[in-house]
Amino acid sequence: MQKIFQKIDKPLLFLTILYTILGFVMVLSASSVSAVLRYDVSPYHFFIRQFVFAFVAYLVGFLFVLRIPTKRYFYLAPLYLIGVIGLLVLVFGYGVIAGGAKSWLNLGFFNLQPTEFAKTAIILYMAVFYDKSIRKQKPFAHNFIPIVFSIIIFLLVAMQPDFGGAVIIAFITFFIFLIVPFTKENRVRIIKYLGIAVILGLVLLFYTEPDLLNSTQLQRLKFQSPCSRYTQDTGYQVCNGFIAFHNGGLFGVGLGNSTQKYLYLPEAHTDFIFPIIVEELGLLTGIALIFGYAYMLYRILRIAKKSDNIKNQIICYGSFIYFFAHLIINLLGILALIPLTGVPLPFLSYGGSFNLNIILMTFVVQRVSIENAISLEKQQLDQYQ
Repeated sequence: MQKIFQKIDKPLLFLTILYTILGFVMVLSASSVSAVLRYDVSPYHFFIRQFVFAFVAYLVGFLFVLRIPTKRYFYLAPLYLIGVIGLLVLVFGYGVIAGGAKSWLNLGFFNLQPTEFAKTAIILYMAVFYDKSIRKQKPFAHNFIPIVFSIIIFLLVAMQPDFGGAVIIAFITFFIFLIVPFTKENRVRIIKYLGIAVILGLVLLFYTEPDLLNSTQLQRLKFQSPCSRYTQDTGYQVCNGFIAFHNGGLFGVGLGNSTQKYLYLPEAHTDFIFPIIVEELGLLTGIALIFGYAYMLYRILRIAKKSDNIKNQIICYGSFIYFFAHLIINLLGILALIPLTGVPLPFLSYGGSFNLNIILMTFVVQRVSIENAISLEKQQLDQYQ
């Protein structure tokens, strides 16, 4: 384990652990009131669950993910993808409805959200698929196979309906496609056919689900000037988020002293964790957290650029897109710059499936860092011989 630790990206590991710990603290602070008053459970309920999921993620990450070579993903990624699609199909028959979406499977001890695992399944599958396809110069039509799977997953998620998750899946697929080293001619052809497929998919989606964009979903498109709609669902939460920002000022009102968590922000411990952080710890802390996220993204890009194969590059670039999409959609949503879609903030927001998944994905990136170091050592050894 010591040799493995020497090869991982230590700044990325440090920030991952730091943000996870801060997430524990802020979930406890933000959820303690609603846990008692809204859910009638212990004030430590969400904190304990957050801790358990993070503990499992780190345990699996250190014991297994860091030790499994990414070449094994050639066999594991397709199975993972098929399993996730199966779970997404099960949601329609056995799913649990929450927040207006049927997105969870009740496993007894916790609710599993397959959409979160679908995001990493797409990243890993596209990585191994295009690595093999480019090396073996497969026929042009062969390149559409991952796109077909992505469209299927996109439609399954959108029909729940979970538009935030569907948008992130589309982001991941599109940007991974952009970094795959196709020839210019093939890239243009794929973009053309992909555009046609997206249009046909949307037509099919709205034809089979005519009530998909019901009045509640359409209201989310009203996102500007939220405080002018304070009594409406489209403005209430975001406006209270603004009040939390105002209350916090530069230095905050003190840890645990938020007023907006007293049910003014119903999702204070999930989607709106950032306004609570700013209210309690101040705007300067919020800005520091954003810079910390930016540095984490930089470390992931750095690992990607050092990778000497397409598979590991796509894994890292896909992880970058995954992290970035969650950050930008969450922060712009709570600032009323885009429609609010209910996307959690990495490491800080409460969420079992999301945190389990995103922590494990950082360990996958760390595995790529380990393989980069091993590859560099081999190159240096070859030079001496």
